[in-house]
Amino acid sequence: MTKRVDIVEVGPRDGLQNDPADLSVSQKLEFIERLQDCGVKRMESGSFVSPKAVPKMAESAEVFAGIARREGVRHIGLALNEKGVRRAIDAGADEINFVMVAGEAFGQRNQGMSPQDSADELAQCAPLVHQAGLPLSASIAVAFGDPYDGLIAKGVVGGLAARAQRAGVAEVAIADTIGVADPWSVEALVDEVRLYAPDVYLRAHFHDTRNTGLANVAAAIRAEVDVIDASCGGIGGCPFAPKATGNIATEDVVYMLERAGFETGLDLSKLIETACWLERVLKHPVPSALLKAGAFPS
Repeated sequence: MTKRVDIVEVGPRDGLQNDPADLSVSQKLEFIERLQDCGVKRMESGSFVSPKAVPKMAESAEVFAGIARREGVRHIGLALNEKGVRRAIDAGADEINFVMVAGEAFGQRNQGMSPQDSADELAQCAPLVHQAGLPLSASIAVAFGDPYDGLIAKGVVGGLAARAQRAGVAEVAIADTIGVADPWSVEALVDEVRLYAPDVYLRAHFHDTRNTGLANVAAAIRAEVDVIDASCGGIGGCPFAPKATGNIATEDVVYMLERAGFETGLDLSKLIETACWLERVLKHPVPSALLKAGAFPS
C-alpha cells in the first residue's frame, strides 16, 4: 500500500515574509491560486502579526479576503498572541497556527515572550479558536536550537507540546527555524514530544540553511511523522533569525517522497512551473533543485 504524506505549503507566509521582493496583494493571490492548482490542501496564506515587525505580512487580511476559496482547501492564519488570533478569525482563516517558542533569546526578539509566556498565551487564546469552530495547530519555533542561546535543553520542547495538548491543540509542529537540525536529532525530538504529548499529531518544519533539510524530512518520515511543511521554490526565512535561509522546497520534497513510493496528492510538474513563475515575480533565483534539474524520469 502507498503511504500518504501530507504537505503544508508555507510559501505565501514563511516563504514571502523575509524575501527581498515586495509582492502586491494580487501577486500573492496569484501565488495562492497557483498552489491550489498544484493540489495543495493546506497552506499558510498569511500571518497576523505586528506589521511593524513583519511588514511583508501587513496585508494578510486583504489576501484572505481575496482568496478564491475551493472546497477541501484550508487557508491557515498564523498568530503569536490574542490580538493576532482575533484578527485571523475575523479575516476568515480556516485554521489557526499559533507559534510557541523553545528559546528564550529568540522568543524575546520574535514575539516578546519566553517559552513559558508563549505557552501561557496559547492557553489563553485556545478557547477563542475553539469557540470559532476552527482547527488549532501549534508550531514550536527554534525547537532544535536558538540562534542566540544555542542548544535547547532536553524536555523543553516536550513540555511545550504537553501544554499545547492540554490546550486542545490537535497538531504540533516541531520547527527547525534556523536550520540546525540533523536526522538523528529529529528522531530524538520526535520521541521526546511523543513521550510528553502522546495525543497530538506531529508535523515537521525544516529550513535548509545547512543543507540537511531533505535528510531531516526522511528522518521525520522514518519516525512516522506524516505531515511536512514546505515552501514552493525553497523561499523563506525568519526576520529574527540571523543567516537563516529558506524552507525546504516543496517540489524537492515531493520528488523525493514520490520516488520512494509515497503519495502526496501534489502535481510535481505544476509545482515546478510555479517555482519558475516565482523566480520571475521575485526577480531573483530561488533555491529549488528541481527547478534547475527537473524531475526524473522526465
